Amino acid sequence: TVSRYGQFKEYEALGRMSTVSHSSDTFIDANTERELGNEFFKKQRFNDAVDCYSRSIALSPTAAAFANRAMAYIKLKRFRDAENDCSEALDLDDRYIKAYSRRSTARKELGKLKEAIDDAEFALRLEPQNKELKKQFEETKSLLQKEILKKVSGASLRSVDNSPVLGKSNIDVKKNIQQNLHPITTVSSVTTAETSAKTRNTKKIAADSNPEDIAFEILLFPSILISFFFFFFRSQKKIMDQKQKLTASVQELAANAANVAKVEAAKNIVPPTSAYQFEVDWRRLSGDRNAQARLLKVTSPSALPGIFKSSLSASLLVDIIRCIGMFFSEDTALGIEYLRNLIEIPRFEVIVMCLSSADKIDVGRIWDEVFSQCSEDCYREIIHDLRPRF
Repeated sequence: TVSRYGQFKEYEALGRMSTVSHSSDTFIDANTERELGNEFFKKQRFNDAVDCYSRSIALSPTAAAFANRAMAYIKLKRFRDAENDCSEALDLDDRYIKAYSRRSTARKELGKLKEAIDDAEFALRLEPQNKELKKQFEETKSLLQKEILKKVSGASLRSVDNSPVLGKSNIDVKKNIQQNLHPITTVSSVTTAETSAKTRNTKKIAADSNPEDIAFEILLFPSILISFFFFFFRSQKKIMDQKQKLTASVQELAANAANVAKVEAAKNIVPPTSAYQFEVDWRRLSGDRNAQARLLKVTSPSALPGIFKSSLSASLLVDIIRCIGMFFSEDTALGIEYLRNLIEIPRFEVIVMCLSSADKIDVGRIWDEVFSQCSEDCYREIIHDLRPRF
């Protein structure tokens, strides 16, 4: 009774905390509701936690409140709602690591493995030393690889099973082994019979046995054994050859699938609105500089500082500079606009300082061989002034 009364009082107190009292001067703010939601979450009262987070969002929407409600939705297996809340959180703060991680979890449960990997990888880029993020990324990546191989292997195995050549070889091997096993069975039965008879009547066996027949059987057995192993190893070699062909086929199909995915991605290039979207699209187009150039060109130069804010990585910066170098001679004015706006990204100087020695040499080479070779006098001074920033 005391325990139940205590639980009742605790719930009553929480209820009073979660209700705005018009008779008092105090007002429960969004942060208080969120903290109360955290308390409910710790007690595994996820529906109550969702209610508190929802009130917090209604009072003042924040990335933390959306991400917390997403986690409660995940516990309730409401993965679609969790995905939407994480996206809302990232619209408010595109560097909120928990939102990427939780959206990755929700998307994995929804079967969106490629998108789940993108989220996990981007979160890991923001916090490379996070062991939990590394584990999440590797597990999701492994799950996607298994699913792809399962689909491709299934298709390849069906085609191999329907192959008339392979079917015939298996039947022939089976017949050869059976034919060569038959004499062994005969010899074995004869030997067993003789042993049994010898046990019953040793003298009779000695009288009835023919020395020439026994000698013939002893000489015949090794040749049968050799024949058996010959056909056995030959069948194994054929099986290994087929496995190698199947492996090559699976790898070829997987490579073709990846190429098709890149082609489809190149067809559907849209202006990115966040650093996450830009990096995901950029990686999907990796290996196709022309497609990456199209992605950059559909992104307004003046939008770069707002898109990247403080989440531009050193490796992506170098990639963008390489891409600008591709079309710089054809569209110098556009190239300069991109260079001008890159330096407006927050923490740009810090990013440049983080470039590796090889990247610095590469950027210097592009600058000297491409940008500095501009033939138009009106741009030379601008390029000269921009050079120290890079």
